Amino acid sequence: MHYHDLTRMIEPAMPVYPDTEPPRFRVGASIEKQGFLEHEIVMFTHTGTHMDAPAHLIAGGKTLDEYSVDAFVGPACVVDARGVDDGTIGIELLRPYRKHIETADFVLLDTGWHSQWDLPGYFEEFPTLTPEAAQWLVDLDVKGVGVDAISVDPVGVSEMRVHDVLLGAGVLIIENLADLDELIGKSFEFSCYPLRFAHADGSPVRAVAAIG
Repeated sequence: MHYHDLTRMIEPAMPVYPDTEPPRFRVGASIEKQGFLEHEIVMFTHTGTHMDAPAHLIAGGKTLDEYSVDAFVGPACVVDARGVDDGTIGIELLRPYRKHIETADFVLLDTGWHSQWDLPGYFEEFPTLTPEAAQWLVDLDVKGVGVDAISVDPVGVSEMRVHDVLLGAGVLIIENLADLDELIGKSFEFSCYPLRFAHADGSPVRAVAAIG
């Protein structure tokens, strides 16, 4: 079995969604003073490689702690969405992958945008699903949709239409994935376990692909 870590490192200088505070770390106890090392970490629930729950945008929506643990693991496929002409990922791009998607729980979109991590352009003009393509994936009964960009919707839009389609159907969203290009054309098991805390509108996850 081979494992591929698809998770971004959480650190103070990392990219975060505009107007979100970066994570903060403080040494709460040291070996020199208390005899053990312990850190305090302060961060938002949608930091780094993370998962969105319906409650993120839908009042009264389902929270991550209300999902069973098997919602966060399953077979997955990667859709090669690099170099789309108009910046949108439509049904016509997804359709050739239908047989793979029908047997997958998670569909991960490789837009190539992971190469922009740590650059100002990471937040601008990244490819996104059309709402119609998002609904097409919902109709194929997937558990989750993942992307290697900051969001499944463009930054700064007044309506998050793709979020609304996916989260409205209970489909989980995983954002800020890394290195998806290594998995194109491969069959693998995907896991993305969130922290378990009450009323979770989202959570950082450790996203891993297992190829066996």
